[in-house]
Amino acid sequence: MRTVLDRAFSLLCLVCWLPLAGFAAAGVEGKWRTIDDESGRAKSVVDIAMTPDGLQGRVVKILHSDRGPNPLCEKCPGERRGEPVTGMVILWGLRKDKDGSWSGGRILDPTNGKIYKAKLRLQEDGRLAVRGFIGFSLLGRTQVWEPLE
Repeated sequence: MRTVLDRAFSLLCLVCWLPLAGFAAAGVEGKWRTIDDESGRAKSVVDIAMTPDGLQGRVVKILHSDRGPNPLCEKCPGERRGEPVTGMVILWGLRKDKDGSWSGGRILDPTNGKIYKAKLRLQEDGRLAVRGFIGFSLLGRTQVWEPLE
């Protein structure tokens, strides 16, 4: 009898905790329209998903590029050099902070090939504040990405 109760309790715990497992990334996972902070123009669509290494963002569509509809990452370091931006992972390794923001990861700017430290924060209006910086968060730029509906 005890083993039946143990199994029932374990199953109940599993059913109750499963929804919470995905809650850690709730709100930031999904497709986002990137908005250039200088021009205000929509540039691409990035799909953000949770991986074992933290949040990861992959470019799934180019909306506007001065280098044509399928630009290559000419200035990117390493194996990314010369690769198409579409399909490229440009955001990786972010972990959720106690305040609900995400940090500790990196973001690649495919235009200049530079990799920056990254922070994400879901705003009250449902948009995503994406900050890339060198050293301290004060030394950087923030883009506000819009959810793709």
